[in-house]
Amino acid sequence: QVQLVESGGGLVQAGGSLRLSCVASGLTFSSYTMGWFRQAPGKEREHVVAISISGSSTYYADSVRFSISRDNTKNTVYLQMNNLKPEDTAVYFCAAVLFSPARTTTPPRYQYWGRGTQVTVSS
Repeated sequence: QVQLVESGGGLVQAGGSLRLSCVASGLTFSSYTMGWFRQAPGKEREHVVAISISGSSTYYADSVRFSISRDNTKNTVYLQMNNLKPEDTAVYFCAAVLFSPARTTTPPRYQYWGRGTQVTVSS
């Protein structure tokens, strides 16, 4: 059974930082492109960033101030979020897609999803 479990969300003041983690199990992690998405209340889920299988290639949505990385020895992908703004408030999800380029941005392409972690940025 495949599981993706996000952690690291919380409440932070504008200008602060958070580091999200997503631990995968039940799949061959090093065969999956990993992505981070977010969904704010009343809005559609949107792509934030994705990272290729090896970690050598990344693809960010426009104006993203975050940084993605992965550790294939720990089956974990990270999202370092700096200089957070209130508009970054959302539920953040990690997702996995098999053998795809980092430019894979559409949610239906991803095969596995975590349940999300809430990020709230106060002004």
